[in-house]
Amino acid sequence: MLDKMYPFYAAAFACLMAQLLKPFIRLAIDHEWHPELILASGSMPSSHVALVSSLCLSVGYIDGFSSTLFAVTLALSLIITYDAANVRYYAGQNIQLTKKLIDDLTELGQLNPTDPIYYKKMKEVLGHTYLEVLGGAITGLVTSYIYHYFIFKR
Repeated sequence: MLDKMYPFYAAAFACLMAQLLKPFIRLAIDHEWHPELILASGSMPSSHVALVSSLCLSVGYIDGFSSTLFAVTLALSLIITYDAANVRYYAGQNIQLTKKLIDDLTELGQLNPTDPIYYKKMKEVLGHTYLEVLGGAITGLVTSYIYHYFIFKR
């Protein structure tokens, strides 16, 4: 049964590795330690992309790179990667812009933010930059490769 669950385990491990890498990459780049990044979405590398790229490569190893299941996981990976780099990223940018607009209008006296909606906490960083997506893909592919050749093949 391990053979059939191997792609799931490799994908879950890649996602976990991406999340664990986030504070260390931030430390290397900004020289700031942020352990809360382990549980955060966004940042480098993308755990979504790490998961799907690892899943795709693992399915290719098990079922073959010309199998129908590989084609399905490849399509899923491309959709999630596009979403992480574009749709979710621009949604986060729109949230930042909206919050700035509310602040500016309030400061100018053009808006009286008494409605509770103005105080709702929104996450500004939803998606990833292209570099963060690339980092996720590399993390997923390397993790899947290591998992396949050093753990699964034992």
